[in-house]
Amino acid sequence: MNFSQNELTTQVAQSAKDFADQYIRPHVMEWDESQEFPLHIFKEMGKLGLMGMLVPEQYGGAGFSYFEYNIAIQEIARVCGSIGLSMAAHNSLCTGHILSFGSDDQKERYLPKLATAEFLGAWGLTEPNTGSDAGNMRTTAVKDGDNWIINGTKSWITHGRSGDVAVVVCRTGEPRAKNNSTAFIVDRNTPGFSGGKKENKLGMRASETAEMVFDNCVIPDSNRMGEVGSGFKQSMKVLDGGRISIAALSLGIARGAYDASLQYSKERYQFDQPISNFQGISFKLADMATKIACAELLINQACDLKIKGLPMTKEAAMAKYYASEISVEISTDAVQIFGGYGYTKDYPVEKFYRDSKLCTIGEGTSEIQKLVISREVLK
Repeated sequence: MNFSQNELTTQVAQSAKDFADQYIRPHVMEWDESQEFPLHIFKEMGKLGLMGMLVPEQYGGAGFSYFEYNIAIQEIARVCGSIGLSMAAHNSLCTGHILSFGSDDQKERYLPKLATAEFLGAWGLTEPNTGSDAGNMRTTAVKDGDNWIINGTKSWITHGRSGDVAVVVCRTGEPRAKNNSTAFIVDRNTPGFSGGKKENKLGMRASETAEMVFDNCVIPDSNRMGEVGSGFKQSMKVLDGGRISIAALSLGIARGAYDASLQYSKERYQFDQPISNFQGISFKLADMATKIACAELLINQACDLKIKGLPMTKEAAMAKYYASEISVEISTDAVQIFGGYGYTKDYPVEKFYRDSKLCTIGEGTSEIQKLVISREVLK
């Protein structure tokens, strides 16, 4: 495994960094305070290729590998976790599901618009009463001739209100039965499909999280992805890739908190010297740097396996689990290094602190990651 950055990866990283510095950084706290979802930013990211990073060029995408995708998310999240989260959800979940399991016709219809952000994507698996217990979902799809009728509510959905197209996993069999769910593509303008409650969150406040509500929503069978009953298996494959993106998001937030802490420790003077001279601070920085390096290696390992088409369920879960946990640890230490200033919104680390926690919950909690890892090692 060779994890050294090539010229392309370096160029993508610099391009994402420049974009984040110019278009995102000046508005980070403004969007966070108002909970504004800056849709226009994602349209600009689409022009740069950041919203179709894994989509082949034949469908209008950038055709990058997971290495470029991973580093781009990191650079965006280094500035704002909210924008990094929405970028990851659009690329890995909605777009990624269609790319992996859509028919040729579905790919032709949706991928070019998703890759350029003409369409913003949403992905619906979680429900109000079924988070990790996805096999007991209540959103149903019932066959009616050549159509399907969808009823139910999906919750905690990134772009639940603003997404132009959604991949929705519905129960098509009995609760808890084997192979009881199927994935469908639903356009926003479909009658019976609407956005519900928008969540008021601790962090990631500029990334829209809302319900998707289906009330006798009729879609054609041509919008079904794969065989009836294959939805859960498809979702688990999609989440394998999604875990890498959340690991990258976590690492980006951790890097942002570390960068701010390192700079502040050199500028903040106490007892006539920079606080970086004190062992209590320098050891925190050493721990931060080590954790970041470890998370980076785990993510790169998962990316390498993904690109080669090799099994990577365990490695993706390890990367997501470790990176998300150290993101919380590093952002917590960052607030401590800043002291009282770290607890105010005048400095960036309190936002990294708030944003980091979601990474241990979204796309599979840390507990679920440990369940996945333990099952793999006990096989």
